[in-house]
Parts: sequence; structure tokens; C-alpha cells
Amino acid sequence: MTILRHDGRPEPDVEAWIREHLEPAGDIELAHRRPWSTVLRVPVADGVVWFKACGAVQAFEPRMTTQLFSRWPDRVPEVLGCDLDRSWLLLADAGIPLRELDNEPRRWEEVLPGYAELQRGEAAFAHDHLSHGVPDLRPDVLPQRYRTFVARPLPVGDDEAEALRRFAPRFEELCGDLASRGIPASVQHDDLHESNVYVDGERLRVMDWGDACIGHPFASLVETFRFLEELNGLPPNDPWFARLRDAYLEPWGPGLAETFDLAERVGRFAHAIAWLRQRDHLPPADQPGFDEGYRIVLRRAIARIPA
Repeated sequence: MTILRHDGRPEPDVEAWIREHLEPAGDIELAHRRPWSTVLRVPVADGVVWFKACGAVQAFEPRMTTQLFSRWPDRVPEVLGCDLDRSWLLLADAGIPLRELDNEPRRWEEVLPGYAELQRGEAAFAHDHLSHGVPDLRPDVLPQRYRTFVARPLPVGDDEAEALRRFAPRFEELCGDLASRGIPASVQHDDLHESNVYVDGERLRVMDWGDACIGHPFASLVETFRFLEELNGLPPNDPWFARLRDAYLEPWGPGLAETFDLAERVGRFAHAIAWLRQRDHLPPADQPGFDEGYRIVLRRAIARIPA
């Protein structure tokens, strides 16, 4: 569906729907447009709210976000309106993203325990989420997904692609090991980095659930750790990584560091598999730019394949 007219204003039905929920205090403007979503900025008397129209690749996001907000209202976006048929969301402003606060590791130490508690609670709703279109990346389905993944052309060198193919039997063993360790599948954000956690006073909210899946919950920190390395310059052996791991694991219970490390390893490959879903929905002209980031994700996974 078209969200904006040629003059940049929202289509009449979009504006009418927004006005059913609130009275804008000024012009509704485009915040950003991506192949998978369009976001509009809506000024209101006391600040701003956000309209999000989700594309087919993340059409599950409005329902999932609304469900999460109903159960975890202090940890996810505040939902002001939702249209499931049109995949629309209206969200309250959530404050300042961590990227504007230098992605300080101490902030992650604050947000991760609450996020882990959400995951523990959402494990009971995993099948409900799956039945409403949330992607399935549970350890027991990953081996088949992996075989399909390595059969596809990937934007890496021939030697790297061959290494991925040879790793398939070992990857299946790792998935079996991970599945046997008793941690239930749950909501896994899969894009948990500094642009998707917002600070509003003492409140921290995890935003933008359009890349989420149902998978091993511990894999959530794959992207968190990647951006702490890439943006903050933390070396892989920096003590902050163990400290953040332990903060995240605290709600799950003791003795899980080894399971976390296994989930992080498997999770790098699961994350690479998930990127194909977005790539397949792109126009061909947009794929080269997308592949620049995708190569980073692929090579971080390949780095966990023994020589």
C-alpha cells in the first residue's frame, strides 16, 4: 500500500487513521523509508509519536509488538494504535537511542537483565508467535535451514562459501547439542544494538522488532557484541563482554556460560540465515548495498568455523 502522496504528505487513509488515535500538532513528515518499512513522524502537543507501516517481510511486527507491550509495557515500545490487516503501528516516543549516548556498555548492563526476563516470560507464547508469522529459527529447525542457506549464492568468495558448505554436518551437531541443554525457545530480537534500545529517564525500551524470530534466546547478543566491537572498539577479549554475558544470564540461573558461548556460535550462523529473508524482499538494485553489510555478518560466522 502507498503511504505517501507525491507531495510527501501521507495518503488520506493513513492520516485519517492516525487522527482516530490522536490530534497532530503539525505536518506529518517522512522519518525514513526502507524496503521493509516506512516510518512517519507525527508531531503532537507534548512531543512526537511515530507511525510505522511494515512491509510483507515483517508483517508480523505490529501484532508481536502489541502482544509484547500488553505483557511488558515498561520494556518495549508503547503502542498507541495497531491495524493488523494493514500492518500499521502507532508508537509513543521512547526517548534517546543508545547510539546518541556513545553506546556505553554500562547501559547494556542495565537493559540486558530486563530483556532476559521478557524472554523467559515469552517462552510460553513461542508457538503463538510462530502461528502468526514470526520466523522460526529454533535450534531443531536450523540444520535444514542451513542446508538451504549454503545452497544459495552468497556474497562471499568461493573458498568462504565452500567452508560454509563443509561445515554443515558439524553445524547440525552443534544445533543438537544446543537444543539438548534445556533452554526453551523464545522471542529473539536479532537486531539488538545501539539504535534499537532507547533511554527515557530511568526507563530502557527495546524497539523495532521487525527482525525478530523464535529461536535460542541467548543468540540475542550476537549483534550487541558485534557493534560493541565495531563501534566502541572493544577487543573480543575485553572484560565487558563477560560482564554483559553474566548480567544477561543472571535471570536464567547459574552455570550457563558454556551454553551461552555455544548459542553465540550457532547464533552467528542463524543470524546470517535470517538476513536472507530481508535480501529476498529487496529490489535487485538494492542488493549490492545490502550485501556490503551482509558480508560482515557472513564473515563473522565463517570466523567460527575451525580451520
